[in-house]
Amino acid sequence: MCTHLTCQGVCQANLRVLLAAYGLKRPGAAGRKACGMKILIIYPYPLFDRSQGEDISVVPIGVYYVGALLKEQGYDVEILNWYNIHKSPQKIVATFRAKKPDIIGFSILNANRWGGIELAKIAKEVDPNVKIVFGGVAATFLWKHFLTHFPVIDFVVIGEGEYAFLNLVQVIEQGHDKGLQDTRGIAFRQGSRVVRTKAAKPIDQLDQLPIPATYFEYQHVASSRGCPGKCTFCGSPRFWGHRIRLRSPENFVAELELLYKKGIRFFYFSDDTFTVNKGRVVEICKAILNKGLRIVWVAISRADYINETILSWMRKAGCIQISYGVESGSEKIRGLLNKRLKSDDIKKAFSSTHRYGILARAYFIYGSPEETRETIQATIDMIREIKPFVCVFYILEIYPGTKLYLDYQKKFHVTDDIWLKKMEGICYFESDPHLSRELILDFGKRLRGSFYASLSGFAQALDLIDEEEFYAMHADFCSRIGLTFSQGDYANNEAVKEREKAAESLFNKALGYAPDHRAYLGLGILKQNEKKYEKAVQVLSQGVKHFPGSEPLNVCLGVSHMNLQRYDKALACLLKFQGSKEVNGHIARCYRALGDVGKEGEFLEKAHRLEKSHKGGAKGRRGR
Repeated sequence: MCTHLTCQGVCQANLRVLLAAYGLKRPGAAGRKACGMKILIIYPYPLFDRSQGEDISVVPIGVYYVGALLKEQGYDVEILNWYNIHKSPQKIVATFRAKKPDIIGFSILNANRWGGIELAKIAKEVDPNVKIVFGGVAATFLWKHFLTHFPVIDFVVIGEGEYAFLNLVQVIEQGHDKGLQDTRGIAFRQGSRVVRTKAAKPIDQLDQLPIPATYFEYQHVASSRGCPGKCTFCGSPRFWGHRIRLRSPENFVAELELLYKKGIRFFYFSDDTFTVNKGRVVEICKAILNKGLRIVWVAISRADYINETILSWMRKAGCIQISYGVESGSEKIRGLLNKRLKSDDIKKAFSSTHRYGILARAYFIYGSPEETRETIQATIDMIREIKPFVCVFYILEIYPGTKLYLDYQKKFHVTDDIWLKKMEGICYFESDPHLSRELILDFGKRLRGSFYASLSGFAQALDLIDEEEFYAMHADFCSRIGLTFSQGDYANNEAVKEREKAAESLFNKALGYAPDHRAYLGLGILKQNEKKYEKAVQVLSQGVKHFPGSEPLNVCLGVSHMNLQRYDKALACLLKFQGSKEVNGHIARCYRALGDVGKEGEFLEKAHRLEKSHKGGAKGRRGR
């Protein structure tokens, strides 16, 4: 992903008028850093809010690469994750005024392009002389569209942006336009024309780039660029090219180690296909283990790029989830999407992944070309066979840079001007006379309904490899899934049947492999909810033996004793943990039941002080 600059000339008289209108003075040379430029790189907000922000709230890793290369060259760079800044609009102008950037780069996806445009307009109002650059996936494929229709955008960085952006910054810093034509990988206006320079050369040796973790903290990492697939709905092949470029295992693990030392323990390996080179995956996993990095991570792969050897190493190195793009249970539909996957490979990948205690996550697309009730049933049948614990269903959408989009343009004779509409993508079904909104909604309802109805059965059918070195990992795996049924995503979903039964089965399965904190706690809470307090005490007491310093287990055990009116035993559990209002409230109730009014009052007062302190701290954090 990229960042961007703008180099738009404004006549001096108009500039003075605009600056005066905002009560601003023209920035002078005094006070600037050694390299003279203050650069902001902004990840803007999407056109539409999400019920869950994960898919749009994360700054692309390419932004950190761009920032790291600039910092290595001595530039003053800040990265701002403004995916939700529109909810605090007063901060936008205040930030631009306070930071006084010379250049603002925007990381642009189709979903956030309007947010970028709106922020660019505000930035230009605050300082008409600021340079605005768009980069990223959407900017790469819509560079002419952006420069034609939005005068606030001065430059677009096209494709891989690290060196293109750095070179552009250096040209702008020199204060003249002579070097623009020689700067590869950019587009800009030249008079009334929009021009594009020669494409930037791909970075063959990714290890030559500075590791962003030297300067920044983040959780999404990538060990490669490119994908072996050529799916019609994906822009990756055109953005990265068809050749996959790999970082060395040493370079990638060095990045993980830097972030680990900064306190980060959970990672998203966001390569399009992490397992594309199987030997390299094993090297990475061995290096993680040899360096003692006790991390947890998730990855993305293809079902035909997986085997038991790499699954074994991935699990031992901390992998807990792999996401697979299945797209459809119909081989015909997968063929039309150019998703060249055999059904047997999909089934084998999911079975093997689960056997090693790694959650296999399935992505499905519906509303595809030639989609029918029969092909939807084929997807339902596939789900029942592969038994995923997480399914993500998307309606097929068309985006710039994909073959679907090129076909759409040819069929309907549309130009990129279609993106002047305030939309994030084009639903394919809207262009297909054989599909209707009502039919698509019914497809989605059937898919989700069938998946949720089958979930508990998937839990009962879980089959894990019987090798002792994996037992503790199996316990962790089963308890994590159990928690999704008892307290997580599925706990309040009425479409998921027998949730408590599935959770109990998974917690017991976990404890059959090894003592597991999460399993003891989850099972104890289930028994409390069933008012089976004696059983809860048995389970939780076992948990406390294995994890004596656990506050949740002790408190939960104490509450179970209270429900059995064993207040002395409850106090033995609770008095060790007096740092929360809730625990002190429980302690006060125990003393009340025992007739000790003085102690009751003491702990009620303590609970009150803790509540007051907590509210004061929360208010202070909101104020900051």
